[in-house]
Amino acid sequence: MYMLKRDKKEDEEGGGNPFHNMEKSSVLQEARTFNDTPINTRKCCHILTKVLYLINQGEHIGTTEATEAFFAMTKLFQSKDITLRRMVYLCIKEMSKIAEDVIIVTSSLTKDMTGKEDLFRAPAIRALCTITDTSMLQGVERYLKQAIVDKAHSVSSAALTSALHLSKTSNEVVKRWVNEAQEAVNSDSVMVQYHALGLLYHIRKSDRLAVTKMVSKFTRHSLKSPYAYCLLIRIACKLLQEEDAGTDSPMFDFIESCLRHKSEMVIYEAAHAIVNMKHTSAKELTPAVSVLQLFCSSPKPTLRFAAVRTLNKVAMKHPSAVTACNLDLENLITDVNRSIATLAITTLLKTGSEGSVDRLMKQISSFMSEISDEFKVVVVEAVRSICTKFPRKHSVMMNFLSSMLREEGGFEYKKAVVDTLINTVEDNPEAKDAGLAHLCEYIEDCEHTILHTRILHLLGREGPRTPNPAKYIRFIYNRVILENAAVRAAAVTALAKFGAHCEELLPSVLVLLQRSLLDTDDEVRDRATFYLEVLKQRQKSLNSAYILNGLQVSIVGLERALHNYTMEPSETPFDMKSVPLATQPMTEQKATPGGVAAGETPSTKPSDKAAASRQDIYAEQLAAVPELAALGPLFKSSNLPVELTESETEYVVRCVKHIFADYVVFQFDCTNTLNDQLLQNVTVHVEPSEGFAIMKYVPAPSLPYNTPGTTYTCVQLPDDPTQVTGNFTCTLKFLVKDCDPTTGEPDDEGYEDEYVLEDVELSVSDHVQKVIKPNFGASWEEVGPDNELEDTYSLSSMKTLEEAVKNIIHFMGMQPCERSDKVPEGKSSHTLYLAGVYRGGHDILVRAKLALSDGVTMQITVRSSDMHAAEVIATAVG
Repeated sequence: MYMLKRDKKEDEEGGGNPFHNMEKSSVLQEARTFNDTPINTRKCCHILTKVLYLINQGEHIGTTEATEAFFAMTKLFQSKDITLRRMVYLCIKEMSKIAEDVIIVTSSLTKDMTGKEDLFRAPAIRALCTITDTSMLQGVERYLKQAIVDKAHSVSSAALTSALHLSKTSNEVVKRWVNEAQEAVNSDSVMVQYHALGLLYHIRKSDRLAVTKMVSKFTRHSLKSPYAYCLLIRIACKLLQEEDAGTDSPMFDFIESCLRHKSEMVIYEAAHAIVNMKHTSAKELTPAVSVLQLFCSSPKPTLRFAAVRTLNKVAMKHPSAVTACNLDLENLITDVNRSIATLAITTLLKTGSEGSVDRLMKQISSFMSEISDEFKVVVVEAVRSICTKFPRKHSVMMNFLSSMLREEGGFEYKKAVVDTLINTVEDNPEAKDAGLAHLCEYIEDCEHTILHTRILHLLGREGPRTPNPAKYIRFIYNRVILENAAVRAAAVTALAKFGAHCEELLPSVLVLLQRSLLDTDDEVRDRATFYLEVLKQRQKSLNSAYILNGLQVSIVGLERALHNYTMEPSETPFDMKSVPLATQPMTEQKATPGGVAAGETPSTKPSDKAAASRQDIYAEQLAAVPELAALGPLFKSSNLPVELTESETEYVVRCVKHIFADYVVFQFDCTNTLNDQLLQNVTVHVEPSEGFAIMKYVPAPSLPYNTPGTTYTCVQLPDDPTQVTGNFTCTLKFLVKDCDPTTGEPDDEGYEDEYVLEDVELSVSDHVQKVIKPNFGASWEEVGPDNELEDTYSLSSMKTLEEAVKNIIHFMGMQPCERSDKVPEGKSSHTLYLAGVYRGGHDILVRAKLALSDGVTMQITVRSSDMHAAEVIATAVG
């Protein structure tokens, strides 16, 4: 009775899982039923369903168990029941990966595949192709080719899709089926035509000319399948992208013509393709936007959603192109589907005027609680763009974001809101107080440690510079009392920054830090002890170096330098200047023609070095070259290699510049693209500028076809410390040995040859490493006026302040501070703050006051811990 009640309750609730708590052993025991005579088809179908359920749930079935069940299952071929036979095909496909000797069913599947029952033929083909390898494929190839052009559409589609899967392992065999695939494209079935076109493209995709011809052919001959049209549009887009072709290409004309197709699916695919192209202007987007505008009033929710989501994406880059749709988007605000309404409002926020912001924000506030986190993030991103576009609306935006923080939501949603608030605080000085107040309120009830620490870091950086910094102390100290160790450590650091920056708060901060000395966590106690001792010295230089700005060294480089120091005992204290500065971590680069990816080093590093920066990798490589090991610590490596040849030439050479205290090492990454030549003893000879001296060449012993190799040229810097720039003429020299292109076997004799390369330039920025100074004012006072130089320049070629700022940063190779790289709109004057470290470990700071009149006038003030470094930077512009 209880069971009946429970089943009834489950039926009312929509039903439970009939396979819940099912055990693998009992199912495999039941599989023995397959051997019974006569076959109970209903029971066997149920057992096969259980087996499939176990496999799809990720249950591990041993090879022996799977093989036993598989062989028992083969007995079911005796039954002619259609449902049971199709369940058997499904199980064969799934169990072929775990059972042994599955090829035993090949003859049964081949018989079904060539039989008269169409309901057996299609699934039999799929199952057969799953268990077939390259050696066995020859035996059934004739049947598969016949199946591709079969009159039964389900059989033809099954053969085409199976061919696509087989091409992963037997591509050469599948390529021979191109004529059958070509014939199948003319089928009346929309799915057969689509699958046939997909197979044709897969066969020809490595031959761009063949793909281009295929697309041209099918654009002239009308296809019946809308799915095939969608695939053709995607292929055409890929060709346009690979050829970097413009809108005058016939491919683009074809895509645009699809906007007038009778199928809504094809029309949307064409509009989506045009919108996502890289080089389309607002004018070229107009026909696609017009089509999407029509879809906005469609009775189908899927079309409305697709249209408004695509328009939302267009509005990010070309808001003016979407303005024509504003009326249609306004009508969608009241759409019953909240996802469509949300996207409509966020699109209007990007395209609308400043006056419409308040009304739209009120409308979206009314249903924020009804939409999912995914769409809440879309709203937050729209609010972020408004804060940038209309800075004066910051108060409305801040209140809206603050209310969003108080609502329920996941981490990604809360992170998006916090990121937007932080960006607004950093970009808009008027919004700083309100933004910090909202964030302080949020951390009182924040569940996420990462967001806690980010907000505390922001408070430590921005709070001390507000008119009333004391009001933030309470919120920060509450975190020291109430939160976990990671948050307490961040709060201690934030408190120390208030003490370092605000003298009037220092006594209070010292008392609060004193209480943290007894914390249960080591990290919190260590931080409190360290900051307490530094603050007690009451020295601005110490506060700036160890609290406000901190160390900016490479962790990997610091570890290596300390290890080397301990291995070689010395009475001289450890010098932090010997540690390389922190740079960007190594990121994955896409391969480029010529063998080595742009920005990559030729050697492959193990995975545990993945977090190491590019400079750490280079330092390790250079230390491994005996001729270069004694040059001292590496100061800087250029970010990206300089191309010294065209990518299509017979030899591809890239140069990376490595700067040491007294030397420059040019690393030349060379690739030989001729398969009938072997290069030996490869070097790059350099003619240096006056004052520079060549010290040594490190040749690449051998350069086989398409295998990258590296050669080094070491140059000593001039004795004059202010002479740092120069131009170097480069020539690739090598011994050529002709070789057999197929075997790679070289001749015994060779001949000397050379190849002229582009010049390499050494500029001021090569001698400067970027460093971030969160508190530029404290750093400026720390360096002091002892080595201060000032000069005025007229930058007549610069027409705007933005252009001047961009060029100065690029030329000097320094890090902009205090967000001074962004020039406020409508300003005719601006101050740019730059920070860096000059070769040799000397801090260098620049304050450039810019004024716009006829061109740009710049008054530059340079401070450094070394007079020569200050002189180099101060005279660099002139």
